[in-house]
Amino acid sequence: MPDQVPVLRLDHVSKSFGGVHAVSDASLTVLGGERRALIGPNGAGKTTLFNLVAGALPVDRGVITMFGETVTRWPMHRRAQLGLGRTYQTSQLFGELTVEENLLLATLGGKGTRLPMLASWRGRGEDRAWVAEVARQVGLAGRLQEKVSAISHGEQRQLEIGMALAMRPRLVMLDEPSSGLSPGERVVITELIHRLPKDLTVVLIEHHMELALGVADRVTVLHRGAVISEGTPDDIRADHEVQAVYLGAQRV
Repeated sequence: MPDQVPVLRLDHVSKSFGGVHAVSDASLTVLGGERRALIGPNGAGKTTLFNLVAGALPVDRGVITMFGETVTRWPMHRRAQLGLGRTYQTSQLFGELTVEENLLLATLGGKGTRLPMLASWRGRGEDRAWVAEVARQVGLAGRLQEKVSAISHGEQRQLEIGMALAMRPRLVMLDEPSSGLSPGERVVITELIHRLPKDLTVVLIEHHMELALGVADRVTVLHRGAVISEGTPDDIRADHEVQAVYLGAQRV
């Protein structure tokens, strides 16, 4: 069960692009160890919200607090050093490097270590042991020496989660982890998320409703940049306004 200490808090956060309100007065609180899903139709502002939390975009208004620190104006690297990891909608992998090398890069980046030439990695026993453990966690223990370009799309999604975990985050944000996956591959990703350490706080954007509601403790629904509903998966399933949004009807 999640503890009662907030790990992430957004207070009246807004972001506009020209006249378009991508995120509008959004407030939410995520507790330590919680699995929180952000759902909503295309254009609801989910990825923009992620980018505001990560520091990839500046907020127009509002306050972002992470692990008790006000990080609203912090750059991305300081938020990562505080314990934030994330994945992206589009692949951020190095296709011509091996699975192990990708995980090593993430491990060293999480430490703030200056990235060495590949030849010097051979002596990094402690880091390589950690990489092997992360690969086991994400189901890629037998693929460490494979080039990323040679593994399947589903395995690449597993690796993306592994690279976020390799940085030893306390909070990880997963942006559409099941995007483009087959039903069988979605099962693998769902099981992977269920197996993540219980003290790791997870916030995910997910269009596949069965996956989102199946892994989440609580769900936040965005529509046109605003939070329109929040609750347990059962609450969200029964929410008529959420049903109207997903059916394309006018808000009730």
